[in-house]
Amino acid sequence: MSMRIGTLVVALGLTAPAQALDLLHDYPTVTRADYVFACMKANGETRQTLERCSCSIDVIASILPFERYTTAEAVLSLSQVPGNFGSMFRTPEQAKSAANDLRRAQAEAEVRCF
Repeated sequence: MSMRIGTLVVALGLTAPAQALDLLHDYPTVTRADYVFACMKANGETRQTLERCSCSIDVIASILPFERYTTAEAVLSLSQVPGNFGSMFRTPEQAKSAANDLRRAQAEAEVRCF
């Protein structure tokens, strides 16, 4: 019986860090790196900015699921296109909602990290 409990404790101890890593790495590394590079271009290329921008994407990742983040990024990017094509991404309620979710997450990251 005690061997079963010990095995269970070890198994739980090994799976908990794996689950934490899954949460930490829910955004692909390339997405996090792209965000940090763009953030540093906008805010200065210093070590302090690197730390703040890294913190910022971590906060955003803790708030928005990756799928919602990519949707919002696409909407914001495509809404910049002039003319009828861009207007397709500026007017639908779903597009506005996704963009607003990202803006709220960015605002929270700004408060926590900058």
